[in-house]
Amino acid sequence: MQAKQPLTSRDMFIWPLMLMLLIASFLVSLSIGAYHIPITDIFTSLFQSISGMRKGTAAITTMETALYEIRIPRIILAIAVGMSLAGSGVSLQALFRNPLIDPFILGVSAGAALGAALSLAFLPHIPVQIASFVCGLSAVTLALFLARSRREVPVLSLILAGIVVSSLFSAGIAVIQLMVDPYRLGSIIFWLMGSLTNASWKVIVSVVPLMVFGLVLLHLMRWRLNILSMGEEEARALGMNAACYRTIIIVIASLLTALSVSVCGIIGWVGLMVPHMARLIVGSEHKRLVPFTILSGGIFMLWVDTLARGLTDFEIPVGIITSLCGAPFFMFLLKRSREIWES
Repeated sequence: MQAKQPLTSRDMFIWPLMLMLLIASFLVSLSIGAYHIPITDIFTSLFQSISGMRKGTAAITTMETALYEIRIPRIILAIAVGMSLAGSGVSLQALFRNPLIDPFILGVSAGAALGAALSLAFLPHIPVQIASFVCGLSAVTLALFLARSRREVPVLSLILAGIVVSSLFSAGIAVIQLMVDPYRLGSIIFWLMGSLTNASWKVIVSVVPLMVFGLVLLHLMRWRLNILSMGEEEARALGMNAACYRTIIIVIASLLTALSVSVCGIIGWVGLMVPHMARLIVGSEHKRLVPFTILSGGIFMLWVDTLARGLTDFEIPVGIITSLCGAPFFMFLLKRSREIWES
């Protein structure tokens, strides 16, 4: 058992800085979009809303509609999705002792994508979010079932099972794309690119509380990741039920990923990039790394979505931007993965 480490001067500098960055990013994101809103008007509207002094003029009604019905729900969802994907990535990298693992390795993304494709193509009476979430968890369950051997789930077998399940579900998506009419095909392709356009207060209420619950559990178990990252034999020697905790963390990470994919499509690379960037700043000790990664993931996704809304007159799918960031980052990672992981 590791002794409790006190806050260092570096921690006392980093955490307030990250919180200030999150608040500043929130305000900037509120201002940017097809309908530009000055920062001063945002402060005025927020103050009037809090104090009960909102005015009912047409101009303010338009601004408030953009703020409270479109941008604030979207910003909250972007932060929650970024935190979920980053938290899942850092926990799975520690669990599998592999810095190149990301949340989609267990087949969650392919399963959720298949569910969304089925809903958009043949089952319009079933909401896309529900169909993709159920199929995403089904993919993880199938991977765990295939990898299970003698009441244990070997890490290598689980990764291989995830690859098999992903291939199987991806083939199903391809079959659906061949069968569906062109109009619905466009909807499927756009959803697969990843976007936060479906953000609303209804979506926030349905998924964000579950995301917060999963992230809190990961935060509470962050010290166990230090032990699990040393290997199963070392964990058993320290008296930990490694198989039990590994299954719990896999289920939580899969739940967070499935929730994220169910509401915004496939947004890749976040769970791979953000943990490594966080590791460069705070090191590999998971008591610090896990909360820092979660917070960094929210800020990163917020800026990516802001760029998607503000770079051009039309909205760029968020998944395209994360892929453009992820490819050069992966090249960098191939060169320095050992140094980053061991630093």
